[in-house]
Amino acid sequence: MSKWFLSAKKADFNRIAEEFHIDPVIARIIRNRDVISDEEIRLFLQGDRNNLHDPRELKDAQKAAEILKVKIAQGKKIRIIGDYDVDGVCSTYILYRGLSVCGAKVDCVIPHRMKDGYGINEELVKQALADGVDTIITCDNGIAAKDVLENGKKEGLTCIVTDHHEIPFDEIEGKRCYRIPDVDAVVDPKQEECKYPFESICGAVVAYKVIQVLLDEVLTDKQLMKAALDELLEPAGIATVCDIMPLLDENRIIVKEAMKSLQNPKNPGLHALIKVNELDAAKLTSFSIGFVIGPCLNATGRLDSAELSLGLLMAKSFEEAVPLATTLKEYNANRKELTEKGVEKALALLEEGEYDKDRVLVLYLPDVHESLAGIIAGRIREKTGKPTFVLTKGEEGVKGSARSIENYHIYDEMTKCKQFFTKYGGHKIAAGLSMEEENVKLFRQVINENCVLTEDDFEEKITIDVPMPFSYVTQQFVDELSVLEPFGAANEKPVFAQKNIRFVRGYIMGKNNNMARFDVMDDTGMRFGVVCFRNLDKLKEYLVKKEGSEKAEKLFTTGLHPQDAVLLDVIYYPNINEFRGRKTVQYILQDYK
Repeated sequence: MSKWFLSAKKADFNRIAEEFHIDPVIARIIRNRDVISDEEIRLFLQGDRNNLHDPRELKDAQKAAEILKVKIAQGKKIRIIGDYDVDGVCSTYILYRGLSVCGAKVDCVIPHRMKDGYGINEELVKQALADGVDTIITCDNGIAAKDVLENGKKEGLTCIVTDHHEIPFDEIEGKRCYRIPDVDAVVDPKQEECKYPFESICGAVVAYKVIQVLLDEVLTDKQLMKAALDELLEPAGIATVCDIMPLLDENRIIVKEAMKSLQNPKNPGLHALIKVNELDAAKLTSFSIGFVIGPCLNATGRLDSAELSLGLLMAKSFEEAVPLATTLKEYNANRKELTEKGVEKALALLEEGEYDKDRVLVLYLPDVHESLAGIIAGRIREKTGKPTFVLTKGEEGVKGSARSIENYHIYDEMTKCKQFFTKYGGHKIAAGLSMEEENVKLFRQVINENCVLTEDDFEEKITIDVPMPFSYVTQQFVDELSVLEPFGAANEKPVFAQKNIRFVRGYIMGKNNNMARFDVMDDTGMRFGVVCFRNLDKLKEYLVKKEGSEKAEKLFTTGLHPQDAVLLDVIYYPNINEFRGRKTVQYILQDYK
């Protein structure tokens, strides 16, 4: 069972509600997101692009822009080297489009996942030199490629890094010595010397900030500058959601503005992708970005080359983009099928192997497509509550991805046993790696020996924002919850709870009989509709265990008398159900006890 906690942060919620014309419950939720001062609340509710941080506060952003300005004036050849995931593709496009608007002689290369692996490498540097490239600019990678980039600089290349990943370091006598590439400019908010006020931005936003400075330095036509930045905000917002950046501070503004722009997309490729996936642009949410648009952009980089996704973003017309978007959708459908098979293999391995005592899961699935390792690791982490590595057999050695839990900094833990890796990098929650096959077993052993997580760390913890009776919820209140959007990392959907709900009748629904609707009552006798959209089998098992099989079965057949009803404490989220023109409030079941 999950553990429930009540968020009890204090504030004058009635005053905040009156000041900002919101419901006191909304005020409480905002405070629970650690948005405290009136100015912070104002930015949370009303912030727009005028409130974005000054890009020149990013260390070396001005320096990078000045270098690029000179190279453009000299007609030097510039090459962007990106990455194959959503953030990498969006970063690449942002740099390419921004440099093109400035008249740069620019091209771009996205490493092939299987052939090249993550980030810039020696072969890409050699190819750049052979092609007469003068300047390399990386995006969403580069910070971990110190040796490669410094060798490129020795060969005469001008090298600029734009990245957002953790800075590699060596632990020497208990002190971290960071390994930053000694190149012409390094733009990464994670640098100690960087004074940027909000470091949790994705690679695409770092690229956007550099282009913002460059356009300001180069363009005299400010309308052209504004048009370019307006368009580039769309991929920056998509990348922010898909790279699971915290949707607070300027990330929240970027995503809000991007979603507003995507109602009438400026980028033809994104317009086509929205259309072929039959999404309503006017009702686009962070969920549809994270679980529909993002996976489509990701799929081609996983199964083939990310250049198809980049080509979509570069499409000059809607008509040109539609076939590309359709292909990406098909790739994603294939990716989903392969993922399900990979998850099944991972679960089978867990059942067969001796993993019960492992606090960190290291699953070697040599036959699984290496591009799916991260998705599978995420699914296993969700199921087990444990940090998970999924390793696959690549063309050269073993490659893998990791997904972690909140209180386990996976990049730092990997650094403690970096002797096993030929290459690694990442964040607190996610990372990637390459290693020799012979080191897999020993790595599993050592990473677990170093682990200090306790059993309590693995239990799902749910923090309740507001204990709130069903009767408080109106259609107006549900509508007002939209001021809290976009939802995502660090700004999850609010969590509401009510005790002593009487379940009197259940109705099985759905094509696969995997959903249910319940008639329920509160202590006052008021009736409401509760819907269970997921894990119905788990709920049925719980009801049998709690009430016995006869009563549980009766709930779904004849129903129960209110006095004999199943009594549950519930965690829920309200929404509006519209059926045959009639709107009603319904309550989505999230958890129960």
